[in-house]
Amino acid sequence: TAARLAAEQEVENLSGLSPNPEKDIFVVRENRTTCLMAEFAAKFIVPYDVWASNYVDLITEQADIPLSRGAEMKGKCGTNESELELSWLDQAYILKLFFLKEGHNTSRGPEAFWRLSRIQFTYDTSELTYFKDAVSPGKHTASSHRLSALVTPAGKSYECQAQQTISLISSDHQKSVQLLLSEVRLQPFDITADFVFSEEHKCPVDQREQLEETLPLILGLILGLVIVITLGIYHIHHKLTASQVQIPRDRSQYKHMG
Repeated sequence: TAARLAAEQEVENLSGLSPNPEKDIFVVRENRTTCLMAEFAAKFIVPYDVWASNYVDLITEQADIPLSRGAEMKGKCGTNESELELSWLDQAYILKLFFLKEGHNTSRGPEAFWRLSRIQFTYDTSELTYFKDAVSPGKHTASSHRLSALVTPAGKSYECQAQQTISLISSDHQKSVQLLLSEVRLQPFDITADFVFSEEHKCPVDQREQLEETLPLILGLILGLVIVITLGIYHIHHKLTASQVQIPRDRSQYKHMG
C-alpha cells in the first residue's frame, strides 16, 4: 500500500554524527519509531581485469571501495525479515543487506535469533573513481552464498569492533569480492526505544579481547589480595609471638628470674 511504501522511506543517514569519518550510521523508522539501526565501517576489495602492456594478456588489478558517508539509503522492516539498501556515487555502487529472525531449538529450549542472511553488492567497473581501464567495463553483482553472519539472540543488538571479512562471489567470472566490516553495531529487529540500541551481544573476538584486557587486572588484584592477606597474617603472628612470655628451657636460669 501507499502508506506502507511511505513508511519504508522514512530513513535517515546520521553518519555526520559519527566521530570516525569511515564509520556510517543509518536508521530506518516506521510508524514514527526506529525499527532498524546500523553503525559500521565498510570497504570492498574488488578484483578486476585490465590489459597488460602488450595488450594481449589480462592482469588482475584491485579496487578498494569504501562505503561513502553520503550514501543514499532505503529500508524495510518486518517481523522476521528486514532489509537495508545503501547506494553511492549515482548508484554506481549498491549494497543490500538482508536480515532474518528465526527460532532454534537449543539445550535451554526454543530460542529466537536474528542473523545477516544475505549480502548483495552491485558495482560498476566503468566508474572511474576506483576503477582504472577495466576490460569490458560494466555492472556486476557480487553475492554471498549460504550466509549466516552476525548471529545474535532476538531482542539484542550485535556489536563487534574487530574487523570481519565476508567473501562474495561476483558475476564477473566468479571473482571473489571481499567485504571488510568493522566497528559494527547493528539491530534490525525488536528496537524498544527510538534511536537507542538494545543490550549488545558482543562477537567472540571482542569477548576474547575484553577477557585479555581484564584478565591481567583480575590476576593483579588477586595477587595483591594474597600479598595483603599474607602480610596481615605475618603481622598478627609476629605480634602474638612477641607478646608471649619466653619461658627458659634451662632450669638454671630460674634463679636469675624475679
